[in-house]
Amino acid sequence: MDEAQPLVHAPAGLLRGRREGDARVWRGVPYAAPPVDHLRWRRPQPHPGWQGERDAGQFGLPGPQAGPADVADLVSIGGAPEPTSEDCLTLNIWAPTQVASGAPVMVWLHGGSNRMGAGSLPFYDGQAFARDGVVLVTVNYRLGHFGFFAHPALTREAPRDQPLGAQGLLDQIAALEWIRNNIPAFGGDPANVTLFGESAGGLDILALMTTPRARGLFQKAIVQSGGGWLPATPLKTAEARGVAAMTALGVAGTDVADLRAVPSGRLAGVEGGFGPVIDGRLLVRDPINAFARGDFADIPLMIGVNSGEDSLLNYGDGVKRFRSMIKPNAALARLYPEAGGDEDQLVRLGFRDFGFAGPARWIAARPRRSRAWLYAFDYVEEARRDTMSRAAHGAEIFHVFETLDHRPDGAPPASAADRAVAAALHARWVAFARDGDPGADWPAYDRTQDAWRVFDATPGGTMRRGWWKASLDHHERKARLLILVIRARDRLRRLLSARGI
Repeated sequence: MDEAQPLVHAPAGLLRGRREGDARVWRGVPYAAPPVDHLRWRRPQPHPGWQGERDAGQFGLPGPQAGPADVADLVSIGGAPEPTSEDCLTLNIWAPTQVASGAPVMVWLHGGSNRMGAGSLPFYDGQAFARDGVVLVTVNYRLGHFGFFAHPALTREAPRDQPLGAQGLLDQIAALEWIRNNIPAFGGDPANVTLFGESAGGLDILALMTTPRARGLFQKAIVQSGGGWLPATPLKTAEARGVAAMTALGVAGTDVADLRAVPSGRLAGVEGGFGPVIDGRLLVRDPINAFARGDFADIPLMIGVNSGEDSLLNYGDGVKRFRSMIKPNAALARLYPEAGGDEDQLVRLGFRDFGFAGPARWIAARPRRSRAWLYAFDYVEEARRDTMSRAAHGAEIFHVFETLDHRPDGAPPASAADRAVAAALHARWVAFARDGDPGADWPAYDRTQDAWRVFDATPGGTMRRGWWKASLDHHERKARLLILVIRARDRLRRLLSARGI
């Protein structure tokens, strides 16, 4: 047996990996057929397989992607470098060197607004998880107009049972099915899978928790900065966006072949919003409505936010765009005295709490048999404290993976204190994946106690009751009307669908 290049006999085929540090690593493993040519926008198809050994020493290519128009360097904010390819449905596995079988499995869905990112980025390296006895899997899935695209022509073409506008979510489900069937060959336990993800990855997990097609494919979930009150897109709206995108590219017809003939580079560059689509097939109702009704996977859940989620507003004139929704008035100023009356700061704090913290607490409080744990990440690395006062969107990732030396934004070297916080945070994630509980000193969330685990400068964090309570109560009252509207729209949509309208 070649210890430097371990060979795995998986049901999918023979895979030759690499021994690196405390991990056995397999990269670029295909979990579905390349979604190219006539398979563009179709559900993922089984991979045809390969003859003999397949070398799994190199990452697969990320999917075509684009970021905000005012960001010159996509990689600095979590995008993937070129080259990219529509042939992107691959995953990567880091497995312990000493565990023969039964290891907990963690499956990572990267963020990036569902339009950029990749499981191969260096800050998603799984060495620390493998070192601690976890099989870590990162997944590439279709992004942007390749992964969240609907069009009337595609709707007419699709079989009645094929989901619409949900290619990225279907990819994630296909990856989970591949893991269920193959992960025992890598030492993982398919009955102990924790699905975790950040930002759009977290939002996608919430959607997957509400669809029967994903039930049983993961037994626990961790949602990092995934929001929860962002409405999904109705199919008709998604179709109209698809028509607009094609019109912008000069494709005004309804011939599916013409749509599929658009070069990937041109299609990737068209602006749009990308997320779950309520198609009546994969998602029969808005995930917000599903959580309100209690119609979701009742599994152990960790969910939380960062104290500086408003760093997302640093791009695309974000503060101005959200000012009309957040409305920086006297009432908001009383909720956020730390803003000192600064209207931009009021918008930023309101965005954080309405967009992230409020829905995280609301989801954690949903009635369930299983338990949920709520956290806030409020740690800023020592070298950044002169310019930052709150933990930016995505900052927890480098601590969870213990990859502080692989940040893409030119960060100063990590201090010993930074590494201690990272080690403690990582240990919580590992404990949850292993045992379904992040620690005896972190009680499950209960609305009457309103206890959060706040990850601050104290390694392991501290428990605090009523964290941001006044502002979150305010935003939840506002969200009740939104939830009622979403539920009413869902009822109307289902009624019209039943009547064939």
